[in-house]
Amino acid sequence: MDQEKIIELTDREAIRDCLYRYCRGIDRADEAALRSSYWPDAQDNHGAYCGSADGFIRFALAVFETGPRNIHQIANILIEFTSRAEATVESYFTALQRGPDNDGEIRQTLLCGRYCDLFQKREGQWRIAERTVVYDWCEEQTPPAVAEAERFGPRRPIGAPYPHDPVYALGKHGVHVAV
Repeated sequence: MDQEKIIELTDREAIRDCLYRYCRGIDRADEAALRSSYWPDAQDNHGAYCGSADGFIRFALAVFETGPRNIHQIANILIEFTSRAEATVESYFTALQRGPDNDGEIRQTLLCGRYCDLFQKREGQWRIAERTVVYDWCEEQTPPAVAEAERFGPRRPIGAPYPHDPVYALGKHGVHVAV
């Protein structure tokens, strides 16, 4: 395999890793993981929020203060390099979001769509420079009426925000989120 192909494969993996890091960051309210997914000058259009990535991160973290539960999954990642340092990336996502609305009533929404991203490689790192979220499905659901402890029963541990989720205990054993 020639050197150019090896570089392309490692670049593809770095882009995928960034997307997965974003999902961990948004689901675990992990500010460092979120920030490591975007360039400081990045722009983000999430529908409910449109502006700087920094503003989106602050917006998302404020939502987490209400104690929501989020689950994001990424699939069908299509990476198209436009140059050695730029790529357009389309990733399908499924997100289940549960938390209080402005009146304090618990809402649950299933969202499906695509992240349409412009990735840039700077100083050897791939991160999001521009993101537009395209929504292809939105379904309001009736949230479960019973408390999580009752619903989950003996299935423990239950996912938690940073730094309380069990995945962060792995870091104490030498595992660290690469940025």
